[in-house]
Amino acid sequence: MSADGIHPLVDVGSLARELAGGTPPVLLDVRWRLGGPPGIDSYRAGHLPGAVFADLDTDLAGPPGAGGRHPLPAAADFEAAMRRAGVRAGYPVVVYDEGDSTVAARAWWTLRYFGHDQVRVLDGGFRAWAAAGQPVTTQEPSVAAGDFTAAPGNLPVLDAAGAAALARSGVLLDARAGERYRGETEPVDPVAGHIPGALSAPTAGNVGPDGRFLPPGELRQRFAGLGVPVDSVDTGPGAVGAYCGSGVTAAHEVLALALAGVPAALYVGSWSGWTADPARPVATGPDPG
Repeated sequence: MSADGIHPLVDVGSLARELAGGTPPVLLDVRWRLGGPPGIDSYRAGHLPGAVFADLDTDLAGPPGAGGRHPLPAAADFEAAMRRAGVRAGYPVVVYDEGDSTVAARAWWTLRYFGHDQVRVLDGGFRAWAAAGQPVTTQEPSVAAGDFTAAPGNLPVLDAAGAAALARSGVLLDARAGERYRGETEPVDPVAGHIPGALSAPTAGNVGPDGRFLPPGELRQRFAGLGVPVDSVDTGPGAVGAYCGSGVTAAHEVLALALAGVPAALYVGSWSGWTADPARPVATGPDPG
């Protein structure tokens, strides 16, 4: 449950009923694949009725650079993209990706960060929707422009210095696959390894085989086993943080932590931002270092 009382997930049946009602939510299709093909191709091949496509690279992130491969978009740019998609203030939004909610979680997080407090993720994504026999269309809707105003700062973030400090004094989770954490392989960024002191917590452990999130109790058990203080009354946004390769998968970790009742900060620059400065230390192997 989010701090404002809105559950961050919606299941297929509930969404189908909402779409059939008089005030359906705004639907954003954010499918994307590392290395392509472009998500717009999947959208054009078939999407939820009424859904508008939003691109991770251009709508949910700024241009790559020293801040990482998917830095925060400028507020004005994000506001314009969301208005084009029909996002309105005080009006519910549902985001979905192909299935495991990785990119949808980044959309959820970015909308929340910029002040939209009624955002949910379709649990199981497009695959769950299609598997349930729900309608799919290739028709692209014509939507009225929204009035969403982007006001940054509504969720906690970390910069490189903050991530380094949290790895020493709190819990910093590395959401990438274990082999990338250990430095055995690095398919995208120029340096392999992890931030010294960070704990390996691949997001694959947050979902079941069908791509849906584990129940909150199981997520709490998972994070407790990783050293996250899930039962501490002092756990606040400054006690736990997450990063990944470029701040996308880590948003999935933040969402899973939210489902477990643990607020967490996102290091948006993540490993791609960390390694942009060759002076920053790098650890390898299975231990935090």
